[in-house]
Formats: sequence, structure tokens, C-alpha cells
Amino acid sequence: MLPDKEIKKKYKPIFWKNPEKYYATQVLKEEGFARAFCKKCKKPFWSTVQREVCGDPACSGEGFAFIGKSPAGNTLAYVDIWKKFSSMFERFGYTPIKRYPTVARWNPTMEYTNASIAAFQPYVISGEVEPPANPLVIPQVCLRFADTDNVGITMSHNTGFVMIGQHMFVAPEKWNQNEVFRHMLQWNLKGLGLQKKDMAFHEDAWAGGGNLGCCMEMFSKGCELWNQVYMLYEQTPSGVKDLKIKVLDMGLGMERNAWFAQGAPTIYDATFPHVLKKLRSSTGVSYDEKTLQKYTPYASLLNNDETEDMDKAWKTVASHMKMDVKALKEFMLPSAGLYSVAEHMRSILFVLNDGGLPSNVGGGYNLRMLLRRSFGFIDKYHWDVDVKEVVEWHAEDLKKMYPELRENLADVHKILDAEKIKYENTKQKTQKIIAGLKEVKMQDLITLYDSQGISPDMIPGVKAPDDFYARVSERHEQKEQKAATHKTEVAVGNVQDTKALYFEDYKLTRFKGKVLKIKGDVVILDQTAFYPTSGGQLHDLGTLQGCAVEEVWKQGALILHRVKNISFKEGDAVEGKIDRERRIQMAQHHTSTHIINAAAKRVLGRHVNQAGAFKDVDKARIDITHFESLTEEEVEKIEKEANAIVSQSIPIEKKFYSRNEAEQKFGMEIYQGGAVPGKLLRIVNIKGVDVEACGGTHLDNTKEAELIKIIKTTKVQDGVIRLVFAAGKAAREEVKESADVLAEIAQLLHCTKEQVPGRAEELFTLWKDVVKKKKNASRKLVSLSVYHGDVLAETARMLKTQPEHVLKTVERFLKEIGM
Repeated sequence: MLPDKEIKKKYKPIFWKNPEKYYATQVLKEEGFARAFCKKCKKPFWSTVQREVCGDPACSGEGFAFIGKSPAGNTLAYVDIWKKFSSMFERFGYTPIKRYPTVARWNPTMEYTNASIAAFQPYVISGEVEPPANPLVIPQVCLRFADTDNVGITMSHNTGFVMIGQHMFVAPEKWNQNEVFRHMLQWNLKGLGLQKKDMAFHEDAWAGGGNLGCCMEMFSKGCELWNQVYMLYEQTPSGVKDLKIKVLDMGLGMERNAWFAQGAPTIYDATFPHVLKKLRSSTGVSYDEKTLQKYTPYASLLNNDETEDMDKAWKTVASHMKMDVKALKEFMLPSAGLYSVAEHMRSILFVLNDGGLPSNVGGGYNLRMLLRRSFGFIDKYHWDVDVKEVVEWHAEDLKKMYPELRENLADVHKILDAEKIKYENTKQKTQKIIAGLKEVKMQDLITLYDSQGISPDMIPGVKAPDDFYARVSERHEQKEQKAATHKTEVAVGNVQDTKALYFEDYKLTRFKGKVLKIKGDVVILDQTAFYPTSGGQLHDLGTLQGCAVEEVWKQGALILHRVKNISFKEGDAVEGKIDRERRIQMAQHHTSTHIINAAAKRVLGRHVNQAGAFKDVDKARIDITHFESLTEEEVEKIEKEANAIVSQSIPIEKKFYSRNEAEQKFGMEIYQGGAVPGKLLRIVNIKGVDVEACGGTHLDNTKEAELIKIIKTTKVQDGVIRLVFAAGKAAREEVKESADVLAEIAQLLHCTKEQVPGRAEELFTLWKDVVKKKKNASRKLVSLSVYHGDVLAETARMLKTQPEHVLKTVERFLKEIGM
């Protein structure tokens, strides 16, 4: 398979040689457009006026020629772009749908949504799953961090933006390229109020995600307003093949269209003018519209992706503006900082609202980078700016399009407070860390930022390269995979799919099946109730026709059993018996994982999501996303809330839905454990508490979990907290073991308060012996054992009659003594 760049290069001549086949030439000719070839880039383009070059500013040399003099007849505010577009396309027969989250948990290929088509990858594009509507339009919020350094400088770049998507997924015989192109032409004419003479359409090729097709780019006055991609082919190891369905993927930059329609000095002034007005008021940064109108047409020269000598580029821009370089920078750099804070905090608002968290790993690293870049600008220019207020302003600005942003501001504020504290702590340690550095090289800067969070702005006398944050971002583009299940594939030939019986009844521990295949010690049945290791849950144990089943796992649609001393043959009917006690314990742990996840969300905030899980017999664990380590009080609240859910005897519905039906009925939060393949999703619905796509064995009612006991919590990585817990019988045994330990301590310390001080050394020695037996016992009990022996003596007496309350009793005494 060729890289995207190479496959595009290969197919451009093919597309260009036969434009009638690959582009909407019928409509273009009917509307008076003629085809020509650009003398500079050699790309074919269509225009109603005779011109030697295409509409790309790199060829025309005119830059953004719409600043202050937009040819658009309709001046549209930012939110009015979507309002007008969706209304127009609804009349054309498209269904407007809500945006998907920026955190792409449903998509196994990415961490953050980076294009409108990503909402439908990979299953809709492959034809495996029906789209939520067809055709459709969507105002999809997208994130791309590669342009971070350009934000506020080029006046045209964003890290977060809305890509309005026009999408269609149809069989080849229903494909009508001319019609969908005509719809976009109507947007130009009626939506923006453009005249044909101000339009230029460029023939091009597109490749990405293993797919390939032709596309038509639309330019006006140096600004690319949209790109209509016709996804026709897929790359395979054996070559390029036709897609089973043809996919329309038009992306329209909402920010760019608003900017173009208004002719505003910058894309930011067109997108969030009210936020900028408030920021300028609080910072004193001046706004000079005329200077910005002169600067922005040449600002693309400062694009760090394309400029090798940035100092020279600044001189060129200053020369065009007839200004001194120093004076230009003194005016522009504070404005660039202001624009960056406004832009970055809008991106942060969307991601935090959608459940993302800043951290020092994975994609969360990029979020922290945006925050710290914003904090850095605020510190550098000594601005009195509270980023919590900035996100509030954005939420208010966007309430008509995205009302959900205002609903979760309290959680967003908590996360921002935690990040500000971490940033301030980093500043305090910076001087100590850099004191020993004699010379700071580029790699040192990246390492310092990567490992310590120290940005170049914090180091006196150091100038960071203009693409510093782009280089940092490159380190953290790969998504981390947690709690994945891997197994070496067994060659079994052509065998029919295994029917899984464990979905229907978790108490089903006896069943009959037919042996379809035996390969060594591996057995495949036509149906089985044995649960295979998956989703972080270990497999069942038991027997097949009296032979021990030692391991069970999935291979595609097959369930494989590793069986010891096989006594049956292919074609035989066999009886399966599953270890009932183990099965019930596993179901208690799996359902309790969902319950704890919901309880943690209630206690800590909506940002909590599952980041991994593992269920065994004696205990289980769930990793949740959270921005700081849990306090003992928070752990107690989560445990209390979880057991309240248990005691409420809530029915648990387990049902299969089509992917579309599940997403539309329950929302995208069903993807707690990550991306789930397939047309059908099994939804586990603890009604009013938690809804997740999950294939595990689950209880029928929360009361069947009996008891949930959180054993310990640890921070496994930045932004991820692990809760180890037990449920049911395992929880009762855990409580009993804790009670036994406390009873032993109490027995050792059965003395009066007056006797305790004199026996301190002896008691500490005895305590150490106890701790060896129970390593996760609370260290706070050391102090309790020495200074409050009488309390433990009372606890010992209580243990005889009420062992289940012992931990609450100890906690009460701890609070009384202020610990």
C-alpha cells in the first residue's frame, strides 16, 4: 500500500485525464464555467473569467484578498453559518444531525475527532453499519494540534474548529456527483451571496484512512471555503479496489466561511468577537483594525510549516506593511497571545465537556500543552485573566448551537483549577531544575517540557523555535491502548460461527453443544455458554463431557476452548458444565465495575470515564479518568454511592441494538471501554445509573452484587486512577479479613489510655508484625494504635457482634482525633 501522498500523486493524472468521469463537469459547463490549467501549479481549475492562475493564494500571489472587502453578498455571524446552511440543505433533502463528541471513543483509529467524516469511521464507510441519516449534514467540532504554533500569528489557523460535513453513503447506482456538487454551488450563490466570477474550482485528489478519491476544492479571493471529496476506492494489499458504497465527504470550515462572509481582519474576530472584546477590556491589549487588515493578507508568510527563516519572514511582512520589524512585533505579539488564549480555551472547553482530560501522556498531553501555552501568555504579559471566565464566555456565545457546553461548566472549572495548581507548582521548581544547565539545546527544551512541564518562556534568555509546540505534539500523537486482549490465532479452517449462550442468562452454567472442530487441544462447538477472556474479564472454567476446560478465548466470530485430555471427537454432542461459583463472582465483579464507574461519575464529575478494567475472582479493578489522586473522603463517597445503587435493587437490561439505534437512544457515552466492532451492540443498561456497550456476563439486578468494597486506589498514570475492589462473596471476605486484622490489633492493645504511652515502643513492634500480614491496612491506624488503645479495645468488642461496621467505626474515631 502506498502512502497517502504517493497514491494521490499517482491518481491525479488519471482523474485529470478523464474529468467527465470524476468531476461534476456537467454542472460546471451548464453554469458557464470553463476548464483551464494553472501556469504555476499546473493544476486544472474551473472559472467563469479568463485567468492564467488558479485561486490558490500561493499561485495568485494576492493572499487573503477578501479582508475588508468580501465579495460575499451576505454578511453572516458565526453561528448563522450553520443555521443558514442546515436550513438550506434540509430543503435539499439532507437531515441535520447533532455533532459527535470531540473525544472519539467509538473510533479505533483516533483519539480526537479530526474531521466530520471521522464520526462515521470505520463502520459506516465500510458499509458494515447504516449511517444515522442518509444524506446528512453535521456541525462537527474537530481538533488538530499540529497548527498550535500558527494560532494567533497567521490569523487563519485553529486547533479547534467546526467542520460542517455534507455526507452521503450510497450504492454505486445511486451515486449522483453532479447533484451533490450543485447543492454546494447553491451554498455559494444563495448562502454566501457570491457571484460566479468570484469562484474558482480546483480538481484534486484525496487519500486517507486507506481510502482514495477525487475532490473539488472551492476558492474565492485566496480563501479555500470548502472541499468536496468523492470517496470511490480503497487501498488493499492486492491493489486499489472500488468501495462497496460511494461516500460523499464535503468539509466546509465554519470559521473560514464566517471570516470570508464578514471580511473581518482575522478568523478569530469573525468567530468569537464577544470573547475578544472582553479579553481586550481586561488586558488592555489594543485593537487596531486597519493595521490588522494590512497584516493578515501577508500573515501566511509566517506559517512555520512553510517558512524556514522566520526572522526573514517577519522582515518581509514588515516591508509590505511599511513598518519597522520591532514596532510590528510589539503590536502583533501581544495580540497573537490574546488570540491564542481565546482560541485555545474554546478548544479546551469542548474537550473537557466531552470527557477529555489534560495529562502528560497520549492525547491528553496536547490538551495540557494548550492550557500551559495560555497560562504562559497570561504570565508573560501580566494579564488579569481567569481562564474559567473565558470558557464561560465561549459557552454563552455558543449556547444556540451547543447548549450542552453551559451544563457542565462546574466540572470544567474544577479541572481548570487543578491544572492551574500544577502549572504554578511547575513554575516553582523550574529555577532549581534549570540552575545546573549551562547550555539549553532544542532537544533539552523538548525534554524539559515533556518530562517536567517547563516551557521555554519559563527559562530566562531562551528563545524557543517558532514550531516548538508542533515538535512537542509529534511525540504524543499515538493513542495508548489499555486493557487489550491479545491471543495467537489458531488455524481452524472454515468453521461456522459460534453461538454465544452466556449473553442470555449469566446463571446458565450447564448446556449442550455439538463439536464442530478439534485442533490439538482446541475445541470449537456450534454453541457454548463458556465466557471467553475479553473486555478485561477472565474466562470461565469447567468441563466439556467431563474433560477440564482450562482456557477460553475469541477468534473472530469463533469461541475456542482449550481442553485437557479430550475424550470426544468431532460431530459428538457434549455437555458443558461451568464453575457456577466462579461465574457468579465474575458477574458480580463485572456489573460492579459499571456501578463504580457510575458512582465515581456522580461523586467526581462527568469527566470520569473508564480507561481500563480487569475482573478476576478474588478482586477486580477499574481505571477511571480523573485529574488528581483520590482523597479518602472521595473513596468513601464513591463506595457509599456504589452500595446505595446496589441496595436500590435496580433492574439491569441486557439487549442487542443496531449501532445506530444504540447511539441515538443512549448517546456516545456507551463506549466506556473503547471502540466496539460490529453492526449490533449489546447494551447493558442499569436503568437511570449507567448504560454501556458491553459483552460481559452481568447480573439481572444490582441487589445481586450484594456488597461492594473498595480495597485501595492508586494513580497509575497522569489522569488515570485505579480503584481495586471486591464484590459479593469476595467483598465479604475482604471485610472479614480487615476485621480480623483490626481485632488482632485491638487484642494486642487491650489496655487503658494511661498505659499506652509507656508501651509505645512495644506497640509499634507489634503493629509491624500485623502490617506484614495485611499490607494494605491503613497507615493511619499506627497512630491510632499508639495513642488510642482504648478505642481499639472498644472496636474489638464491637467486632464480635457487628464486624461489617468496623471500618466505619474506625473512620469515625479518626475524624474525632482530626486525622
